[in-house]
Amino acid sequence: MQTKLADFIKDTREGKEADAILRKCVHCGFCTATCPTYQLLGDELDGPRGRIYLIKGMLEGAVVTARTQLHLDRCLTCRACETTCPSGVQYGRLVDIGRKLAEERVPRPLLARLLRLALRVVLPRSWLFASLLKLGQLTRPVLPFALQGKIPATVRDAGAWPAVRHARRMLVLAGCVQPALAPNVNAAAARVLDKLGVSLIEAHGAGCCGAVRFHLNAQDDGLNDMRALIDAWWPYVEAKEPGAVGGVEAIVMSASGCGVTVKEYGHLLAHDPAYAAKAEKISSLTKDLSEVIAAELDRLKPLLAATSPGAGASKLALQLPCTLQHGQKITGLTERILIAAGFELTPVADSHLCCGSAGTYSILQPALSARLRANKLAALHAGSPQAIVTANIGCLSHLQGGTALPVEHWIVTLERRLAGI
Repeated sequence: MQTKLADFIKDTREGKEADAILRKCVHCGFCTATCPTYQLLGDELDGPRGRIYLIKGMLEGAVVTARTQLHLDRCLTCRACETTCPSGVQYGRLVDIGRKLAEERVPRPLLARLLRLALRVVLPRSWLFASLLKLGQLTRPVLPFALQGKIPATVRDAGAWPAVRHARRMLVLAGCVQPALAPNVNAAAARVLDKLGVSLIEAHGAGCCGAVRFHLNAQDDGLNDMRALIDAWWPYVEAKEPGAVGGVEAIVMSASGCGVTVKEYGHLLAHDPAYAAKAEKISSLTKDLSEVIAAELDRLKPLLAATSPGAGASKLALQLPCTLQHGQKITGLTERILIAAGFELTPVADSHLCCGSAGTYSILQPALSARLRANKLAALHAGSPQAIVTANIGCLSHLQGGTALPVEHWIVTLERRLAGI
């Protein structure tokens, strides 16, 4: 694609990056075949190719309108188009650049600004989110039905966290909303890894990964969240020997939405001389939980063989989050682990399509999100599973709000199998 960027951006870091991305696009349209919003709306401007043209126009000096902003807002950033693209167009990064520009040029209505501000303030602060969640649970019976679906009636207890006792140690990110919505996820991961000879550590002061604010177009705030997280982790990463603090061999992500962001720290902070090298190191150490467990399958299999399967669900529908399969390009690992554990995985049609959670998308675009969830749940239910498993807290809570089937993180299901429950 030929480009002629306007003077205001052509010599900037973002302008040069966007120009390089745009020049890779060959207008083939393969991306439209896998774009969830294009499939729902049938509008070229609600598909990746159309949005690329809108962003190109903005960068070349075209007038930015509320309509332009709407089409960019409707994008899930699921990055299914990146998986399909034969030219390697980094659409996710391009749309971040385009959204930032649109946000600067098009004032939003007051209510929309207040909603986005609330999301930026509440979600990254786990203590504030947890407090508001408890309040929501207390008042849940009198809340509007749509809001009730976003608030779980109960939260499963985390259970005991094993003591740090192994020479092999890994960090794990607690996250923003996961400690309140599903505290059992990291605890289950810690117990499973403890059986495999690895101690899992949650670093004190390790907060939001930065994804929430960054993708709500408060990109400077998001980058600051990333720097703060690096600072919290760095003493563990920098240590040369195992000990009370340090000696970690990896940073484990039990939420794939956080994982895809942390794996891109090296790129997102490459322009910051104080953090570039640290960010690159953090990204290189970061692994999705499925990568960690899959690498330990030889140790896991004897433990599974020694335990009789319990009465829990044995037939599962797996929902692979977009942040795992398209963002991190990880497929097959979770499946291999669950099959090794004796679970039957039901077929799921169009498994590449987004469930509609997509971070804050279900709040900001509720109608489209609901349609995508209905389609996803129909595909997940088709094989008559006993439960649905996933790898991201956003997908988990979003899907659970639309089905009576239990939805949980696959590591919780695996731990139950190891316990013979």
